[in-house]
Amino acid sequence: QVQLVESGGGLVQAGESLRLSCSASRSFYGLVMGWYRQAPGKQRELVAVIRGGGDTIYADSVRGRFTISRDKTGYRWYLTMSNLNPEDTAVYYCHTRINSEGEGYWGQGTQVTVSS
Repeated sequence: QVQLVESGGGLVQAGESLRLSCSASRSFYGLVMGWYRQAPGKQRELVAVIRGGGDTIYADSVRGRFTISRDKTGYRWYLTMSNLNPEDTAVYYCHTRINSEGEGYWGQGTQVTVSS
């Protein structure tokens, strides 16, 4: 059974930084890896994606502040978040897409809370 486990969430003050990690039970080398978030009362939204070739996509709200990266093995990927603000408060989920039909896996989520 494939598992994705997020870590690195927590409570920070506005302007501070956090780095989230996603650890997978198998390699997803060459596949799409991403981060999503869901704030209370809102739908889950894309935060950042890194494709197999290394190109990245960011939500407008985080571009320039967040950076998605991955290791060379395909077992871990990361979200480095800087200059956090209260609007970034959400549960952050890592995700990987394994085929063109959109099938993939989700982590259980990690809470990020930014106080003003």
